[in-house]
Order: sequence, then structure tokens, then C-alpha cells
Amino acid sequence: MEKLTLKDKRIVVTGGAGFLGKQVIAQLCQAGATRDKITVPRSPDCDLRVWENCQRAVDQQDIIIHLAAHVGGIGLNREKPAQLYYDNLMMGTQLIHAAYEAGVEKFVCVGTICAYPKFTPVPFKEEDLWNGYPEETNAPYGVAKKALLVQLQAYRQEYGFNGIYLLPVNLYGPEDNFDPGSSHVIPALIRKVHEAQVRGDKQIPVWGDGSPTREFLYSKDGARGIVMSTQFYNDSEPVNLGTGYEISIRYLINLIRELMEYEGEIVWETDKLNGQPRRCLDTERAKQAFGFTAQVDFREGLKNTIAWYRQHAA
Repeated sequence: MEKLTLKDKRIVVTGGAGFLGKQVIAQLCQAGATRDKITVPRSPDCDLRVWENCQRAVDQQDIIIHLAAHVGGIGLNREKPAQLYYDNLMMGTQLIHAAYEAGVEKFVCVGTICAYPKFTPVPFKEEDLWNGYPEETNAPYGVAKKALLVQLQAYRQEYGFNGIYLLPVNLYGPEDNFDPGSSHVIPALIRKVHEAQVRGDKQIPVWGDGSPTREFLYSKDGARGIVMSTQFYNDSEPVNLGTGYEISIRYLINLIRELMEYEGEIVWETDKLNGQPRRCLDTERAKQAFGFTAQVDFREGLKNTIAWYRQHAA
């Protein structure tokens, strides 16, 4: 397979200051990119919802890796569906158009597993992406991100623009977002257990009934997959990035309790939403197309994430 050489390429990584973005930049450098040629637009002075900022961000650049997203767990998706739809659609669609107009060589768009239909057969195959409407709690976010796949495919067809689209599962790892108002399930549960231990609480509440299943990809693995696709993948079809390993939320919280040595009781808040019933990806396309398979064991990744949070919790 033909390899895109990264040395001396001018690369923009939107969301590059985030926990995944930092790993992507590290992996880019490992793969030969020149650090001082990598640019990270920051939202305070480069709000990508503004067209002129998108033009400025892509000017004279060779590769755009679009990670930036307004994203969160079930709570945030219920509270701010309009903002999640608008922000993600506007950032992505304007950035793609600006990159095409600027003659950018390659656009790598990181989508979301939330784009899959609510009742997708497990494991999720990329060809099932359009076979139904996403799970209602995160549909606005999922649909906005899925629209960017349509745009990239249309721009490839009409303009020959080389844009690829990736579908990572739930990412986790050190430096994740642990804010209870917007975090995903792993950082939310780690923080919940930690704070219960600090206070001496004998029980903790957890949303839902524990039955939904999820798949989790360690951020370093996710970053490696993104960089491998940047170098080796040039097709219009979306690609899953995951582990193919599915666990229930009930198993997850019990594993976190074990690793954090918390002996308190879990109180299931069954009046709260469960979210999508099952999530697990078919990862064969990534393996065949550019040789990606996840390497970090889930238990090991969870230990690293817990250790990082405990170190920084104060």
C-alpha cells in the first residue's frame, strides 16, 4: 500500500490540545512528521464555527486532521442537543469546504460511533451505518457528524478531494475529560468512585441498570489508528476504529471498583436513561485497509487512566 510521507508536511490538528489530540501529535512525530510544522488551532482565538477562521486555519496546509468536537455523555446530549448539532456540523462542514478551496492534499475526519443506528446488528459493520436512526439521546450529535461523511464523499466524487472518515468507539485514557457535567462513562465513573472514597461514602449512584454494553479504545491506540489511516488509507468508505471487545456497564463499574479498591455498594438509578443498548465494532476493514489493530489491554489502559486521575485529582 502506498505510504504518505509526513516529513515536512504542514499539518493542522484541530482539537490537538485535547487528550486524543496530544497522542495524535506524538504519533505523527513518531511517524516522521516535523513538530514545528504541526499547527493546533485553539478555540479562544480560532472558533471553527466562524468561516474566516476555517479559511485561516487551512491556508497553505497539506493535511488536516479534524478531531475537534463539542461532545459529552448522555447528560450533556440531553441538555444541549441543539448546541451539539450546530457546533459539530458548522465546524466540520466549513473546515472541509475551506480545505477543498485551499487545495489541501488530505483531510482526515474523525467521526463518532454515535452515528450508528440505535439497533445496529452487533458487531457494527460500516455498511450498516445508514440502516436506521441513531439512538435518540445522542442523535443530534451523531447526525451532525455523519453529515460530514456525506460531504467528504460528495467532494471526492465531484472535485476529487481526498477526504477520509473514521468511526472510533468510545475513547478513554490519561488526560480525559473528568468534568461530571460533560464527561463520558469511564472518566465519570472513575471520578465518582474516587470522590466516594475521599468522602467515605458507602454507596454510589450510577445511571441506568448496567445492562448496556460498550467498547472502549485507549487513546494511544486511537491516535495510532488515526495516523496510520492518514498515511495509508485513501478511500471514500468510512472505517471503524476499535478493539472488537464489548463489556457491560455493570462489568465496567465493578472492574473500576476492583482496581480502585472501593468496597461500597452500587445503586442503579433505573429511572435514568441507559442510552444505546449495545455497541461493539467490526474492525476488519481497518485491519485489511491499513493494518490497524488495537494493542493496549483494557485492564491495563484502565489502570493507567485511574493512576493519572488520582495523581491530578487534587
